[in-house]
Amino acid sequence: MSTGPAATGPATAESPGPAHRRVSARVRILLWLLLVMAVALAAVAATTRSILLRDVDHRVDRLLTQETGEFTNFVNRGVDPDTGKGFTDPRKLLKVFLERQYADPDEELIGLVRREGAGPAQLSQPRELSVRDPLHRDPAARRAIFAADGSTGTLDRASGELRWAKVEVARYGDEPEAAFVVAFHPAAEQAKADDVFRILLAISGVALVLTTGIAWAVAGRILKPVRLVRTAAAQLTEQDLTRRIPVHGKDDIAALADTFNGMLDRLERAFAAQREFVDDAGHELRTPITIVRGHLELMGDDPAEREETVRLVTDELDRMSRIVEDLLLLAKAERPDFIRPEPVQLAELTADVFVKARALGERGWELAEVADREARLDPQRITQAMVQLAQNAVQHTVPGGRIRVGSRLVSGRIELYVADSGPGVQAQDAEVIFERFRRGTARRGARTSGAGLGLSIVRAIARGHRGEVDLRPTDGGGATFVLVLEDQT
Repeated sequence: MSTGPAATGPATAESPGPAHRRVSARVRILLWLLLVMAVALAAVAATTRSILLRDVDHRVDRLLTQETGEFTNFVNRGVDPDTGKGFTDPRKLLKVFLERQYADPDEELIGLVRREGAGPAQLSQPRELSVRDPLHRDPAARRAIFAADGSTGTLDRASGELRWAKVEVARYGDEPEAAFVVAFHPAAEQAKADDVFRILLAISGVALVLTTGIAWAVAGRILKPVRLVRTAAAQLTEQDLTRRIPVHGKDDIAALADTFNGMLDRLERAFAAQREFVDDAGHELRTPITIVRGHLELMGDDPAEREETVRLVTDELDRMSRIVEDLLLLAKAERPDFIRPEPVQLAELTADVFVKARALGERGWELAEVADREARLDPQRITQAMVQLAQNAVQHTVPGGRIRVGSRLVSGRIELYVADSGPGVQAQDAEVIFERFRRGTARRGARTSGAGLGLSIVRAIARGHRGEVDLRPTDGGGATFVLVLEDQT
């Protein structure tokens, strides 16, 4: 394929057009699946992180509430170990309480006492913490907490967030002289939530990679019939309509392949009928055309000769017209509207056929039997087929020969028949007489002007009724042609 500047013309077989650059259905399905999964997994990871951080907040609130509640209870009920009475010195109160406490990880318990002209003094030192900047080493933060109006708050420091709660201690209703402070550093707990979030993202990434491979294989397997349909459609030509798609399973894709195969069957039959029509027409019309042309070319000026030539030419043109009409009728047999069933009384239909057949020749016509029931058939096509069988019987019997017409019900199926008393049909002829333009190797009677399409039309009408035409021997000699039909109800 040319890739230079010259390749600027319309798309050809060597230069793929826009249709060849489209994203395949397999890729689109995979991309949509990955997008949905990525959004879902990201939402799960973000929701999990949010829940973990909320749990950290709740745990910190419970811890601060618990510690301040214990201190408040100690203030109200605590006893100075030296005097055996309640505490009167806030400094000693804080010292005794802090000596009896053990802080949780990342938690600081601090006692602050007011000093004149300076910041609050820190009464006790907590154990060493793993945090980078603990509160007991930050005088400015201690002053801010001691001076704050509320009992709880949050400090945003360079080292991270600090959550605190305090209980102020006053002597005899004066301004607070001391305060108990609970400080918690949630950075470590929040880092655990972030670690879980990152782990979930990593697992999600691995899951997406695995899903990509599995989805690619599964989508390819599911869409394989679709690709086969596309490939088969691209390879189909008028000369080769035999390719079919293997159908596996019973899902929608298999139904699509089965439907496509059915369409190919119909196309193949349609093209075959078209080719057969053209071949048959060309084969059968060649002879009368040659005869017409030959007589016209040799026609002289003698009036008698001209009259004879016109008669022969007219006869050949009539025969050509009948051949074309029969071929068109056989071509229409492939159409779904060839048969138009309607409710018909079989007895009345059989009687009408018998009346019409009697006008075909001087024969011993006999209405043998009639089926007394209603059926859904195409009365015009059935009449056409039966009259054709009657005409065939007339051609192969002598004047006065017996021809029987009748209808009956056999094993739930409808049988309409024409039986003659002629010479019958030889075995080798019975295999071919229903084919187009085939009259058999041995004719039953004198040669006629027919083109050999009559029995082909009868068979097409029978098959249009989901039936068939059978050839059976007649008792006493002769041939019986039977239309074995399915009721169209």
